[in-house]
Amino acid sequence: MVKSDIEIARKANMKPIIEVAKKAGIPQDAVLQFGPHKGKVSFEWLESIKSKKDGKLILVTAISPTPAGEGKTTTTVGLGDGLNAIGKNAMVALREPSLGPCFGIKGGAAGGGYAQIVPMDDINLHFTGDFHAITSAHNLLSAMLDNHIHWGNELGIDVRRVQWRRVLDMNDRALRDIVSSIGGVGNGYPRQTGFDITVASEVMAIFCLADGLQDLQKRLGDIVVAYTREKKPITARELKADGPMTVLLKEALMPNLVQTLENNPAFVHGGPFANIAHGCNSVSATKSALKIADYVVTEAGFGADLGAEKFFDIKCRKAGLKPEAVVLVATIRALKMHGGRKKDELGQEDLDALKDGLCNLGRHLENVAKFGVPVTVAINKFILDTDAEIKMVKDFCTKMGVVAFEATHWGEGSKGTKELAKHIVSVVEKGEANFKPLYKDDMPLFDKINTICKEIYRADEATADTKVRQQLKQWEDEGYGNLPICMAKTQMSFSTDPSLMGAPSGHSVNVREVRLSAGAGFIVAITGAIMTMPGLPKKPSAETIVLDDKGNIQGLF
Repeated sequence: MVKSDIEIARKANMKPIIEVAKKAGIPQDAVLQFGPHKGKVSFEWLESIKSKKDGKLILVTAISPTPAGEGKTTTTVGLGDGLNAIGKNAMVALREPSLGPCFGIKGGAAGGGYAQIVPMDDINLHFTGDFHAITSAHNLLSAMLDNHIHWGNELGIDVRRVQWRRVLDMNDRALRDIVSSIGGVGNGYPRQTGFDITVASEVMAIFCLADGLQDLQKRLGDIVVAYTREKKPITARELKADGPMTVLLKEALMPNLVQTLENNPAFVHGGPFANIAHGCNSVSATKSALKIADYVVTEAGFGADLGAEKFFDIKCRKAGLKPEAVVLVATIRALKMHGGRKKDELGQEDLDALKDGLCNLGRHLENVAKFGVPVTVAINKFILDTDAEIKMVKDFCTKMGVVAFEATHWGEGSKGTKELAKHIVSVVEKGEANFKPLYKDDMPLFDKINTICKEIYRADEATADTKVRQQLKQWEDEGYGNLPICMAKTQMSFSTDPSLMGAPSGHSVNVREVRLSAGAGFIVAITGAIMTMPGLPKKPSAETIVLDDKGNIQGLF
């Protein structure tokens, strides 16, 4: 019988986090411990190693996600373990999971099988409290904004033009649109507002892009929360909220150190959604890992059209990162779904469906190549995959000039990624990466949107009504025109229609709303039916998450 992820994780032979830190060259006095198996690495020590030479950065991304599963985080962990197994000094840097999808439909995000980060249940639940700190900092700004209006509104904020919503780290559709401050004069000025999920918060994006506490406070201060009647932007700095928000985030900004099942060090820090925000772990963790290890394996959320594009065009652009290699994860099962098969039809060999679905893999490979970084395919192997199916994928990749490897890390740990790891080392050592973003900073904002839609989504055009275009023009006039674009789009398709799988082209991408994230340093373009506060599915994962008779958590995955 195949063990569940949580059963495997519970039997893990975890080492004290101090020993894991020592293996990474981190001294004991630099680790702030959260129990025996979790810790944060101090700013003071990280500052002391800033002059060290950077290691090599490797991105793991994937084909468009399907209910059949792809295994991007699992492959990231497996490749990190594989690099260590062949004698390299490697570290992984991952996002923290959100409680919303953990109790919703997606489940946790700590890897799977024998390629996990542990303690899995802690990481998937409250962990070190980072998300709670981000939620508190965000809602402190909300409270100070409403309080300022209540006590005289010295800044002249137009209550009809308040942009700042509240957040909660849970899928709760009832809070998407609400009316606040009802109940009388003492409760403030009633207005229509709403909640977003914490991982969609601009504070989360700022947290993940900030390079130190001073940069964090500056970015928090730059948040535009509202406008006056004259349409003058009002910032968090003007409300004197940037200082206390930074105080709430002071300890959270230190990277979290945990371990893989094979006791290799891993940073797990920050977690913006990839279909709403930029979908990458913190700059703080990534840059720190590059000073500690010779090879750093990180991931970007969902498929390469969202996660990788935002990793390149937002995170790397803003943080000055230069990736050396990309691993694109695919599964035979998911490719057959992209070829038109249903989830319950994937258990048997089906070369016709696989052939039809390979267009999705091909599209992602073409897109990644546009950023100048060499790409390798990892076939995350399932038990029922046949030799003929594996061969078809490898042959397809060969025709595209790309090498594909079977990866069996889910069942075998590092043993299943050694060949992939050796190849990635050879790619990195050749030094052929010539990273470049998709568009230039000085391109007009709508042209940036149009470029992403045409080059990455293969749409004929991006569309937007006059109100959206005027808003973009206003932001350009206010000095925000050099910001990159963060597309909020369904992760299930290259189009804005999640039912269009494979590699659709010739469609239109309508931008129905744009939001300024001045502190994070990007413009969010919201498309299709994407929501910044998800709802729970008809049968949420929460229904099966329980404590057993011994007090152990069951049902997490």
